[in-house]
Amino acid sequence: MNQINFQGKIAVHAITWGDRHLQAMEEAAQLGYRAIEPWPSFALEYEDRTDELREILQRYGLVMSALYGGASGINGRRFTDAAQRQSIIDYNVRLARVIAGCGAGHLVFGPGAPRLGKATREELKIAADTINEAAKRTLELGVKSCLHPHLWTELQDGDELDALMELCDPEAVFLAPDTAHLTGAGIDPAAVIRRYRERVAYVHLKDLTPEGATREDFPMLMGNEALPVFCELGLGQIDFHPVIEALTEIGYTGWVTVEIDQSTSTPYRSLEICRDFVESKLGIPIRD
Repeated sequence: MNQINFQGKIAVHAITWGDRHLQAMEEAAQLGYRAIEPWPSFALEYEDRTDELREILQRYGLVMSALYGGASGINGRRFTDAAQRQSIIDYNVRLARVIAGCGAGHLVFGPGAPRLGKATREELKIAADTINEAAKRTLELGVKSCLHPHLWTELQDGDELDALMELCDPEAVFLAPDTAHLTGAGIDPAAVIRRYRERVAYVHLKDLTPEGATREDFPMLMGNEALPVFCELGLGQIDFHPVIEALTEIGYTGWVTVEIDQSTSTPYRSLEICRDFVESKLGIPIRD
């Protein structure tokens, strides 16, 4: 399928490499990726010297696509806990300063984990107040904060997403859909992209291991590890063509970041599989 009208840009997530941050940049560049979403903890090591971080990225021919923030960063922190509001705001402002200093413009607002059950309307209102205030602060720095529904967290289900999108300021709070997390929650990613077409500002392209899959379905699997929840693009259950079609339809020109949490072989091989799938099956060039 040739997506010649697709105007988005492909990036890669550094999560696959764990804490091997420079190796992530080096190998991502070798694979032909030109943008990366680094670990926020790594990026914060340079919060008082963002010029140095930008130079490191440039050394590998990369730019920063975004950082992951929101209620993450501290175990147990949640948007739905008003007592943690200032902590969340302060954390995301710190990240936004790094992002802006590196010439990027997006902050992924990851929700708090683990999930304790369905969010009540009152909890969602508390969350929206925190998200609104934090997002307005990051936007002052030129950084868009993007809600990111995530399995096993306080923001997982479609009705929770819809409620927060309604409660949050549309001029300050955007959306970062993730194909695997939405699909895993029973939500159609393409439908979400179309429904919030004016607010989709960042995307994670991620696959979900099929139910009933076996080791034989993953010939590159090493060791005795169980199959990961998320797998290399094209080896899972998600049909990405409707997602790309939806992004093309809404005229999306932003970052689409390839992400795989856990490699079934090596990070290099996993992201090579993902790169080849994007180029050959989706018709989107990654390499120059």
